[in-house]
This record gives sequence, structure tokens and C-alpha cells, in this order.
Amino acid sequence: MTSHILRDTGTLTRRSLTHILRSPDTIITTAVTPIALLLLFVYVLGGAIRTGSDQSYIDYMLPGILLITIASGIAYTSYRLFLDLQGGIFERFQSMPIARSSVLWAHVLTSLVANLVSVAIVVGVAFAMGFRTGASVGAWLAVAGILVLFTLSLTWLAVIAGLSAKTVDGASAFSYPLIFLPFISSAFVPTSSMPGPVAWFAEYQPVTSIVNTIRALFAGQPVGSSIWIALAWMVGILVVAYGFAIAVYRKRIS
Repeated sequence: MTSHILRDTGTLTRRSLTHILRSPDTIITTAVTPIALLLLFVYVLGGAIRTGSDQSYIDYMLPGILLITIASGIAYTSYRLFLDLQGGIFERFQSMPIARSSVLWAHVLTSLVANLVSVAIVVGVAFAMGFRTGASVGAWLAVAGILVLFTLSLTWLAVIAGLSAKTVDGASAFSYPLIFLPFISSAFVPTSSMPGPVAWFAEYQPVTSIVNTIRALFAGQPVGSSIWIALAWMVGILVVAYGFAIAVYRKRIS
């Protein structure tokens, strides 16, 4: 049974990835906004921002930009899922001897691959702009693991939106608050520089712990308790989103 699911998921994932390869503008568009933000903050606003650390500003802000990259990219997962539903693809798949869950997992894995490619492009541009890190191989692997987990947790939220949306615009609009969330965190300025209620929200929302963990890993510094808080947030969101997504999916195809 497991091999059957894996085979079906692999086949459908190749189908989705083929569509992206034929139309790479999805990945390019996802990377454009974060790169524009890099240019804006580093070359225009960065000189006026005080972070209270010895890091260059691009080193300080890059973790937040990477999260924005992923938050932008998952909108396409919701969009593609919505189009498949409207196009009757799901009904055709149900008439075939394939595992039902493989349809969703194919979209999720496609999202993971596409977003990691976008992240790699943004990191490459950041290096060209002066980003430097003394992170070890282990630290880089830890950053990659965090970004993978973050992508999966947000992608399952995108699945819920894609299955529940009534319009194309509604399918992708859910990502806007997620893209905005890093701006109210420690991604661009220390939370201590914000007004009281905003600082409290910024300090305790999930993005801050994730950003702080990635920043510490890039700087070769101890991550402290931030990594456990970040993992708790991401795993919690992933488990809840996965459960809701499966429930919505079963309702849609029943």
C-alpha cells in the first residue's frame, strides 16, 4: 500500500513539476519581490536602521527575506490546487486506481521544490550584494531543515485555502497576511524599538523565533531557546493545518 502511494505521488509530482518547468515565471515571480526588498532595505533604508549588533544589515535581514520568499511562493500552490479543482482534474483522478492522498502530496512536494529553488536564487543574490556567513555545514543543514519545515507548514495552509476558495483571487489572497507578518517581527528591526503592544506581538509571534534562530545559525552563535520555540510553532501549525486540509479534502471529494 505504501509503495502504491509513493509511486502515485511521484507520478503526480512529476506532472506538477513539468508544468512549472514549462512556465518558470512562477519561480521568477516569487523571487522578484524578495530581491526588490533586499535592494530597497540594503541600499536605500539600511543606512538609517540601527539593529544594535555588529552584523551588516544584509546579514541581519536575510532570514526575514527568506521567510517572505516562501510566504510569497505558497500562494501559487493554492492557486494551482484551485485550478485543478475547477478544471475537474480531481474527478478524473478519482476514477483512476490511484491513492487519493497522492493528489494533495503532489502539490505539497511541488511547492517544496519550487520554493527551495526560489530561496536558493534569493540567497545567491544576497551573496552578490555582500551577505557573508561563517556558518558551518551543520548550521547550513539546520537552516535548510527549518526552511523546509516552514515551507511544509505554510503549504498545508495553502492547501486549505485552495480547497475552500470560491474564486481565483480568494485562493491566493490568504498569503498576504503571511507575507506581511515578518515586517512585525525581529526580521528588519529589533522588537525593542517598537511601541509596547506592537513589540509584545512581534516578540511572541512565530516569525520572530524562526528569524532569530536562522540569524544565529548564520552568525555561528548559540541559538538558545529560540530554536525550540520555532520548532514548536512550525510543527504545531503543520499538524493542525494537515488535519484541517485532509478533512476539507475528504469533504470535497465525498
